[in-house]
Amino acid sequence: MNTIAAIALATATQAITPAQPTEVKGTFDVKVTPAPGAPATADDNRGRMTFTKTFYGALAGTGEGEMLTAGSPATGTAGYVALERFTGTLAGRRGSFVMQHSGTMQAGRQDLAIVIAPGSGTGELAGIAGTATIDIEGKQHYYTLRYTLPAR
Repeated sequence: MNTIAAIALATATQAITPAQPTEVKGTFDVKVTPAPGAPATADDNRGRMTFTKTFYGALAGTGEGEMLTAGSPATGTAGYVALERFTGTLAGRRGSFVMQHSGTMQAGRQDLAIVIAPGSGTGELAGIAGTATIDIEGKQHYYTLRYTLPAR
């Protein structure tokens, strides 16, 4: 292979190689409030909540969201979906993005998927993609965010 072909191949490979995700961890506080719109019947176990969060660490700012639930959280069986808009800074870049939650709990097992909604990034966080996890120890909430961002 000649030098020009080798440079073209290397450039093409770099152009299609996705950015490596960055991982950040920190803590957050959360306040959940029941929202208007209670189910119409006593045997309807759906719920609607709003929540606010304060994030600390490399992800610093606030989250505001709405959650829909169903099931019996008191017995450990339930599911929820939520959309949460984060506004603040991520590793020094200011903007916002939306996290899309989907979770279930049953028989002591919890499954939670949180993805950054495609196209939701604004400001210096435009183009963000990634996933998040939440861990709870006692009353302390921890996040891990794995993300990619376009170069500045």
